[in-house]
Amino acid sequence: MGAGQVAVVCASGDGLLAAELDRLGFPAADRVTNPAPERGMFSSIQCAAGWDGWRAGLTHWAIVLGDQPHLRLTTLQRLLALAGTHPGRVCQPACDGERRHPVLLPRSVFHELAQASACNLKEFLAPLNAVSFAADDPGLDLDLDRPEDYRRAKGLI
Repeated sequence: MGAGQVAVVCASGDGLLAAELDRLGFPAADRVTNPAPERGMFSSIQCAAGWDGWRAGLTHWAIVLGDQPHLRLTTLQRLLALAGTHPGRVCQPACDGERRHPVLLPRSVFHELAQASACNLKEFLAPLNAVSFAADDPGLDLDLDRPEDYRRAKGLI
């Protein structure tokens, strides 16, 4: 079982990212443009939710951070299994009592994101009563924003 479709949200005019996606052979048709990335990550999620390029048969969307490469396969498998038993609910792993990415959203919730007035994804998700599971996965706490984060990540390999 794999993803039915993968899309990448890119800042308008980000030539370096476009060049890397080209190098990887990532289809231009599956790239979503965010014209206002300065508004933050939530604006990218909203652009994806409003994008008209999604395949018709998709039932769930996973919001996955690009800088979270060390997630364990078992964490992702457990997340998919949880969504299978709660198909209409938002599903997330949790670490130390805090919900984390990736977030799995059913179709109805995903499409609401495009017009949401929330300031961020956490605020949007708060009233939705997501289901979660406790995951002992160091990859959930790893966020590659700074060089020291990258060095720490290399140590987990």
